[in-house]
Parts: sequence; C-alpha cells; structure tokens
Amino acid sequence: MSKATMTLNSSNKKSKENSKLSICIKKISKNKELLIMLIPSILFYIFFVYKPMFGLQIAFKDFSIFKGISASKWVGFKHFSTFINSPFFFKTVKNTLLINVYGLLIGFPIPIILALLLNEVRNLKFKKTVQTLTYLPHFVSIVVIAGIVVNFLSPSSGLVNLIIEKFGGEKIYFLTKPEYFRSIFISMNIWKEAGFSAIVYIAALSGIDPQLYEAAYVDGAGKLKRILNVTIPGLMPTIIILLILKIGKMLTVGFESIILLYQPVTYETADVISTYVYRMGLENSQFDYATAVGLFNSVISLLLVIFANKISRKLSDTSLW
Repeated sequence: MSKATMTLNSSNKKSKENSKLSICIKKISKNKELLIMLIPSILFYIFFVYKPMFGLQIAFKDFSIFKGISASKWVGFKHFSTFINSPFFFKTVKNTLLINVYGLLIGFPIPIILALLLNEVRNLKFKKTVQTLTYLPHFVSIVVIAGIVVNFLSPSSGLVNLIIEKFGGEKIYFLTKPEYFRSIFISMNIWKEAGFSAIVYIAALSGIDPQLYEAAYVDGAGKLKRILNVTIPGLMPTIIILLILKIGKMLTVGFESIILLYQPVTYETADVISTYVYRMGLENSQFDYATAVGLFNSVISLLLVIFANKISRKLSDTSLW
C-alpha cells in the first residue's frame, strides 16, 4: 500500500472521528437540561454507593479503629472462614433462605392476582377505593407496621387472642414461639407490599393491545380464557424480570422489620444473615467480621442473579441482559 493511500485512509478515519465527536457534542448541547438534572443522581451514586466500596477491604483485614483501614493488618479470607465454620452459618443461611423461599412462593403471586382482579373491576369508584386501601400500608413506616402486628398478637389485649379466647381456645404469645415467626413475618410483608407491588403489573396490563381481547372475544373465548391466553402472556416479560430480581434477593432480608419483631427466644427461626451482621457489627463492634459476612451475602446474591438471568434467557426471550 502506497504512502498516499495510507495518508488518505488516515485522514478519512480522522474526519469520521471528528464527525462523530461533533454529533456527540450536538446531542449533549441539545439535551443539556436533562443531563444537568441527572447530576444529583450521579453524585449520589459516586459518594454513597461507589465510594463506600473502598471500605470493603475491611473484610480482608484485622481492622482497628485506631490504626485505620490502610494501616490495619491484612488477614486474607480469615473472617470468611470463621463465619463458614461458625455454628451461626448454617442457621442464618437456612433461616434466610426459608423466609425468602416461602415469601417467593406465597408473596410473589399475590400482587399478580391482585392486579388481575383489579383489571377486571368495572366500577371505577370501588376500584380506586381498593387500590388506595392496598397501597396505603407501603407508605406507613415499618416501625408502625411492626407495632400494629405486635398489638394485634398481644397475649393480653390482642385482637387475634381475643378471638381465640371467644371460641374457647387458650391465648398464645405468638412472638415468643419460633414456629410462628416465619408465618407472621411473611404475612406482615405481604400486607405491607402487595398493593404497591401490584402497580407494576397494573401498568403492564395497560400496555396490552385491546385488539387482542377483542379477537379472543370474537373467537368465543370467555373471561377466564382471555385472562389465560391474553392477559398472562402479556404480563409474562414483567413477571420474569421481577422474578429474576426476587431470586437475586434470596439471601437478603430487611433486618429492620425482623429486629422489631424477634427476640432471643425466636432466634432459632428468626435470626438471618442481615440481623447477624447487625449484631456482630454494631452491637459487638466486630466491623471486619461483619463486613466479611455482608460481602459474602452480596457475592452469593450476585451469583444468584446471574444464574437466574441465564436460565431465563434459555427458557424464554426475556432477561435482564
């Protein structure tokens, strides 16, 4: 290839790059207002999400508050090994998985069913009333929700125990019985979040083409068949995406709500990874060990998301990436 040809190709390449750069600059200047609005979100992620990741190295160090992160002694995977070999490992992982599996089996379909039922309601006033009543608990503080649950289940004046007593039964102190804890916790979360979670499915239902329902009606399909053959397939991409995200949280349980309900006598079924991290980190000041347990939890959650996404991509056309 001659020097002239090489020079020509080089100049063409530069001109293309310059044109791309000018197009990019034009797009930025055209959408500068939107980009300026995006700056607070970017700063939030930089300072409150990515910057704190620097502290994850505590999990691999014998951390001392007085020495600081950088000067603390490096111990490798010592804290991870300690957690895996501790008697709390099996118990906390088992409790976390069981609470999430039961929550997935029972709690995941309920918002879908609620959205399907609301979609079939034609009385607008009744529909809005039900939506408001089911959405409302989401906006109430978890402290208030837990307080309501504790009062309802109180052995002295709780509504549940008063009903049991009226039917001739003996009062039960539910919150001191390990066998009742998972059912109480899952029921509380369903009550709090089911209505708000249904919003996503209601939004997805509004995107289904009405002509599909008309075609099914013309073909003689009844209401149930229209739901099974039109509505549910239309919801399936949304269901799969939310299911993948839910599977990714299989080792994550909000410690705030559990701490508000549990007590030492229910640790057998109530103690999960997040509450164990809370106790080790904030109560016992074992920051390095607690960070290692939290990092272990996060890595497993990431692997679960990748696994669920891969399975979804093989079985259907829907996936996160």
